[in-house]
Amino acid sequence: MKLNKNLVAFTGGGTGGHIYPGLAVADEIKKIAENNQKELSIIWLGCSKGMDKKIVQSAVGEGGKPSVEKFYGIPSGKLRRYFSLKNFSDLFRIFAGFVSAYFILKKNRPCVLFSKGGFVSVPPCIAARLLHIPVYTHECDFTLGLANRINFKSAKKMFVSYEETKNRLSDADKERVIVSGNPVRPVFYKADGLQGRRFLGIQSSAKPLLLVLGGSSGARQINNLVFDNLDWLCERFTVVHQTGLLNNDQNREGELKEKYGDSYKPYQFIYQEMPDVVAAADVVLSRAGANSIWEAAVLYKPMLLIPLCGSGTRGDQVDNAKFFEENHSALVLIGDDATSENMKTELTKMLDQSVRQGFEEELKKLCGKQKPAQKIAEIIYEETK
Repeated sequence: MKLNKNLVAFTGGGTGGHIYPGLAVADEIKKIAENNQKELSIIWLGCSKGMDKKIVQSAVGEGGKPSVEKFYGIPSGKLRRYFSLKNFSDLFRIFAGFVSAYFILKKNRPCVLFSKGGFVSVPPCIAARLLHIPVYTHECDFTLGLANRINFKSAKKMFVSYEETKNRLSDADKERVIVSGNPVRPVFYKADGLQGRRFLGIQSSAKPLLLVLGGSSGARQINNLVFDNLDWLCERFTVVHQTGLLNNDQNREGELKEKYGDSYKPYQFIYQEMPDVVAAADVVLSRAGANSIWEAAVLYKPMLLIPLCGSGTRGDQVDNAKFFEENHSALVLIGDDATSENMKTELTKMLDQSVRQGFEEELKKLCGKQKPAQKIAEIIYEETK
């Protein structure tokens, strides 16, 4: 099968964490193609249900053009590490996803497939291997997720965010691994803090701006810590609180805004304006998903991280948080340490501007000069020649 050198395929989804970094790479590949006066199109194979299609189709690059020309929704089943009756029914969905991906890739003949992981990416990676389409995949966390462990078998190369991730692999596997860092959308590198403050309606404030992020669905633990301590927080910070799409209590939000005025600004979800909002923040209180950490890191924002931990996770957020803590780039509260008193103690440190500047300097060292998305895009672009 002759491959189309003017077409690149992407796959990944299920959560925003498997989509946004892929879009960052897509934008960088298009910039490289444009600089080389090459016509290049991108298609995306994602989950036929959920947020995937909406996020991908609404994404635009720096020039205002769509990041992806066409989205293909395919059936997908979740890969679980534990016993569940759904594992049996999901096997049929995974097979259906493979069949769908196989014929989509065969019809379009992309010259390369880039996977950002997630359960929906497995069937396209297997299908691409059978069709002799080169596969590249990226792992953002310290340890490989189940999907990427499977995808790695089909991959020509795997990108990882951390040197430690590569060091955990066998010598044979290391030869196919490139340490790239975690891709961040180009708009974050051009974010404007003043524009963020205008969006938030904050003209000037003597108090630092605390941005609270719990992910698109919201983090109940972080939300409760904020709600339980709003008097203390709003006395010391202007609190911008992304509560999450699952926390729709407009009556409560209205009461809190009336009580705290401009010191408390709740939002269910911020998308397009998020880069500017992060740029406007003085401190970020967040989970420790790879996306949210690195988006704040490339803008050199001091962070207090409360990673998701326990039986429902493989511990990737704890690993991410500890990495930043060990590199003097964030404060961290894990598990039972994430109490109101400990949160207030750590945030009190952040009230000192010299402490915040210290974190900013360490983050500049950590993030380096080359953008991870650009590094990945340059390698993938070679397949289009």
